Amino acid sequence: MAYLTDRKRAAGMGSAKSGTLHHWHMMISSVALVGLIPCFIFTFGSIYGAPYEDVVAYYQRPFPSIVALLTFAVGFIHFRGGVQTLIEDYVHGVAGRALLIGMICLSYTAMAAGILAVARLAL
Repeated sequence: MAYLTDRKRAAGMGSAKSGTLHHWHMMISSVALVGLIPCFIFTFGSIYGAPYEDVVAYYQRPFPSIVALLTFAVGFIHFRGGVQTLIEDYVHGVAGRALLIGMICLSYTAMAAGILAVARLAL
């Protein structure tokens, strides 16, 4: 009967060697979101409920449109990293790979849609 310790079972398996980099990306994007989310709430909240022409005129100014663009971009990049970690930890095999590809495509599509919507208002 072979008794394997945790270390023996893990020997030779290697590491992904990307955990630290992924952690730093998540930390940087979360720190960026700490500043961006309140700015987005205040810029979006001040124009919420206004007529369409006023919203277009408001988002043609640089500060509100830049804040909205950065919030969409950084928010969905952070979302992609979080969902990737979640799927890698809890879903295995072909289903995990399929979900991972689908969620990455969904996050980049949603980010592009948000950026294009703000760009359309700004231009």
